[in-house]
Amino acid sequence: MTEIREMTTDAEVLETFPVMRQLRPWLTEDTYVDAVQRRRADYGYHLVARIEEGRVVCVAGYKYSHSFHFLKYMYVDDLVSDETVRSRGHGDALFDWLEAESRCQGCANLRLDTGVQRIDAQRFYDRKGMTFLCQHRVKEINGLRRE
Repeated sequence: MTEIREMTTDAEVLETFPVMRQLRPWLTEDTYVDAVQRRRADYGYHLVARIEEGRVVCVAGYKYSHSFHFLKYMYVDDLVSDETVRSRGHGDALFDWLEAESRCQGCANLRLDTGVQRIDAQRFYDRKGMTFLCQHRVKEINGLRRE
């Protein structure tokens, strides 16, 4: 059986760690659950997973925001399929779920950033109908580090 569901309990969040770490290798298992739960409380972060036969095979993290230019939108912070089962439709299915969820929540669009080095991810997003709209630029402030 395959399902997509929100991962809310500490145990469920921890199940997503091995897949999320493939996208965010600096994460550590001992701080991961707390970091996700803090983001949920502080920023409205949602963590969803595609589960196949009891195993997490794809993970997405997202939140909702508003701006004058983009109106209400879903911002996808994280989207990753387990590298051992890539190209089996899990990313497609989870992306389609995110798109449907953003539509149900009255969003004008779904947005995300992807690293310029992630060519395969860019091809995936092109195939899913996303357009290259702008450059996202960053200036590090105060030497803050990733968690």
